[in-house]
Amino acid sequence: MEDLNKDQETNLEQNKAQQDFEETLAGNIAPTEENLDFKNRIDLSELLEGINLIKNEIGKVIVGQKAMIDMLIASILANGHSLIEGVPGVAKTISAKLLAKSLDIGFSRIQFTPDLMPSDILGTSVFDMKSSEFEFKKGPIFSNMILIDEINRAPAKTQAALFEVMEERQITIDGHKYAMNLPFIVLATQNPVEQEGTYRLPEAQLDRFLFKIDIDYPNVDEEIEIINREQALQGRVKTDKITAHLSKVQIEKFQALVNQIIIESHLVKYIADIIVNTRSNPFLYLGASPRASIAILKASKAFAAMNGRDFVTPEDIKQAAIPVLQHRVIVTPEREMEGVTTKQIIKQIIEAVEIPR
Repeated sequence: MEDLNKDQETNLEQNKAQQDFEETLAGNIAPTEENLDFKNRIDLSELLEGINLIKNEIGKVIVGQKAMIDMLIASILANGHSLIEGVPGVAKTISAKLLAKSLDIGFSRIQFTPDLMPSDILGTSVFDMKSSEFEFKKGPIFSNMILIDEINRAPAKTQAALFEVMEERQITIDGHKYAMNLPFIVLATQNPVEQEGTYRLPEAQLDRFLFKIDIDYPNVDEEIEIINREQALQGRVKTDKITAHLSKVQIEKFQALVNQIIIESHLVKYIADIIVNTRSNPFLYLGASPRASIAILKASKAFAAMNGRDFVTPEDIKQAAIPVLQHRVIVTPEREMEGVTTKQIIKQIIEAVEIPR
């Protein structure tokens, strides 16, 4: 009788495990630590292989800066733009160029200056003497990945020229609409220290960036490695060793896979709670908009995919919250005078909001 009871218990456990697995595949429940024997409903193997190839290529030149590289890759997967901020010489521009070079897509670099005009970016209509008609000559914005160096050095008129193209992936010139070739990603850099001759980006434009990525100085070991690598180059160009791996078709395929990543309803509420708290926080003069909610959703899906999961966890949302929100909220003047930063307030909000279980 004891053996029979054991067999029955074993059968019940096997049936329950099979039922849990089927429910997981059907999308009824999210995999948990108690149910680790599951397979992704979305095949992410090609995506993960592509990410590793990109990281290996960038790692041939860039030392450290893993968080920055992860966020740049996540911005591509989430089909969003990134603003990279750091002091001169911390590899802002070279990182963006290496990322573009590791992808088999179009790339253009625009150096923003105080005398730059919108037509220098978007293009202009030129009169063709042969046809006696105006012909539109496309500007450098017509590419797949655009690096805008020192974006805060151009005047407001030129910065505003990017509004439509960043949000809608199109421009309107002389009443005609011109769509961008996809994928279309803008990577912009700015220097937070030197403000002479710069024009502060308006909140409306900052809100169009998925991430604001802060780059810090390398530590001692990384600094030594940077010096040793430069010495080993012996005058060779460091970007020559980079190989392009992912095509436009693959990138669009990966972006479509990221859109399919599953997020449970209680995690959607978790995102909403974080955003609503920014609007009622007494330390913040301006809270986050619904565009920020969507940005966290997209970014958390990208981070989940990069970690090999087809479902979002609270950790993915936490990882996305600071780079998504820090440029979208404004600290009250009183707290700003006390040295309180947006990053500190966002961390406090994340800690205060209850994590769904």
